[in-house]
Amino acid sequence: MRLLHTSDWHLGRAFHRVNMLGAQAEFIGHLVTTARERDVDAVVVSGDVYDRAVPPLAAVELFDDALHRLADLGVPTVMISGNHDSARRLGVGAGLIGRAGVHLRTEASACGTPVVLPDAHGDVAFYGLPYLEPALVKDEFGVEKAGHEAVLAAAMDRVRADLATRAPGTRSVVLAHAFVTGGEASDSERDITVGGVASVPAGVFDGVDYTALGHLHGSQTITERVRYSGSPLPYSFSETDHRKSMWLVDLGPEGSVTAERIDCPVPRALARIRGHLEDLLADPELERHEEAWVEATLTDPVRPADPMARLTERFPHTLSLAFDPERAPEDPDISYARRLAGRSEQQIAEDFVAHVRGAGPDVDEQVVLRDAFDAVRADEAVREVAR
Repeated sequence: MRLLHTSDWHLGRAFHRVNMLGAQAEFIGHLVTTARERDVDAVVVSGDVYDRAVPPLAAVELFDDALHRLADLGVPTVMISGNHDSARRLGVGAGLIGRAGVHLRTEASACGTPVVLPDAHGDVAFYGLPYLEPALVKDEFGVEKAGHEAVLAAAMDRVRADLATRAPGTRSVVLAHAFVTGGEASDSERDITVGGVASVPAGVFDGVDYTALGHLHGSQTITERVRYSGSPLPYSFSETDHRKSMWLVDLGPEGSVTAERIDCPVPRALARIRGHLEDLLADPELERHEEAWVEATLTDPVRPADPMARLTERFPHTLSLAFDPERAPEDPDISYARRLAGRSEQQIAEDFVAHVRGAGPDVDEQVVLRDAFDAVRADEAVREVAR
């Protein structure tokens, strides 16, 4: 069976205020064309269809168009909700839509109920594990402590239990939206840390033939059977070096896996440039970036006059301008943003405690801080579901 694995469409999202709906529509066309021309047997979409719980109308219309085109193609599609989606909204009409061959899996309770698709060698069971917010699903799975590994392990127990009841030789595919250990993150994914831990081990998915992951925006191979497709379009300059693609996966009669990357259309190249303003304006090596979307970081000791206006004369698609003056590391004027770069909310809070009282939090106080951050994030998730 040949699968086309994609994820993280983020319909409705902009790129530094640039409207991406046109590029997202072009990707949907590319997806449909690829499925048709490469004789795909099933399309799997591993979450974050939309960029937010209540997407703009134009994004909903584009999703509606994608559903119609996939249904008209006659290629079954299995799709799960991600941490950016409202599972309840995305799942509205799932029963009716499923009759057209587009199978939406947005309920945690249905993790062990697969979509079963046959081919010449038997059945393939597709298990959809939508994004499982630990605080919201721990009771469903009967786990004592809310955590990503615990709820995913419980969901996979249901998958393996159902698979054990099926005919010998039934192959299996799991769709999941999670941060798996070994994956490389970028700046455009929403933080899903719980209890100080964001990632889960790849071994959680042992026992299935292929795991189609979503959440991380870079295409990557965790193991030969566990892969991220990545987002089809860039959503931050941290993705400058990404090769945006989908996985074309052939699942053999005995469950063997071979995979090929299918490149996605690129609306415009990304470039990060850094240096003194005059050097950036004069450097002939930067000519290749003149039509790219540009993030410029100026290192001039003193902020130059009209830097954005001067940059856009040479780089008309400059979208982001930052200042990082060349100073000694001990210089007290180093920016607050630079001092916080790469530090988690927990670390920043612990530093603040140390600053105001002269000593950092003890172990018990670290737990209190961590629980407070988890409670706020869980409350945000609850309110988003209720919207």
